[in-house]
Amino acid sequence: MTRYTALVLADAFVFLVYGISLLISSSMVIDFERFGLAKFRVLTGVLEVLGAVGVAAGIKWPTITPFAAAGLCVLMLAGVIVRLRTGDGVLLSLPAALLMIVNGYIVLRSIGGRSS
Repeated sequence: MTRYTALVLADAFVFLVYGISLLISSSMVIDFERFGLAKFRVLTGVLEVLGAVGVAAGIKWPTITPFAAAGLCVLMLAGVIVRLRTGDGVLLSLPAALLMIVNGYIVLRSIGGRSS
């Protein structure tokens, strides 16, 4: 397994776990209410789970990878913006920012033809 494949699998795992927690965790309900985005919690969870599946499936079908990773990248950009606007600060925004960077890297790597 290459480092890139390990990164893709780790990324998929993180989003799968977090996406599922968005769908079932009461603490996530509280967070999304605090953000003023309660009506988008389930949608966000579904998009994260779908993105995770897409990124992982991209290992077998590479044409999927840039779309799934780009979607997750945009989702994390929105997460950073929401966190900063609600006053959470840079430290609490850091996980979303790092995931945005990782997915941006995956997009660039996958469209650059070096996905192995």
